[in-house]
Amino acid sequence: MDGDTAMVAGDPGQGEQPLSSDVLSALVEGFRARRASIRAAALAADVRLPDGDAVRVELEHAEGQAIAVLLPYKKKRLGRGLEFQSLRAGTGSRQIWADT
Repeated sequence: MDGDTAMVAGDPGQGEQPLSSDVLSALVEGFRARRASIRAAALAADVRLPDGDAVRVELEHAEGQAIAVLLPYKKKRLGRGLEFQSLRAGTGSRQIWADT
């Protein structure tokens, strides 16, 4: 636990276009396997909401805190970028340190 950050990816072994839920599950399992040597983890995904799309980031700390953050967005007309909406945050569910 030296304070370094690292980016990781998950491969559930399903070829070119795996289900995003399976990729996230592979990442959680990878973090669980390394939880003794990490202090915190964040999972980011592009998700579909009932009224559009959002970036969802789930953050979890070894000491118990877990939050989920959503940043809804809409694509601008003619593919000219993204228009971000209000950031939303709430209590997240513990997945990596859930049974400790």
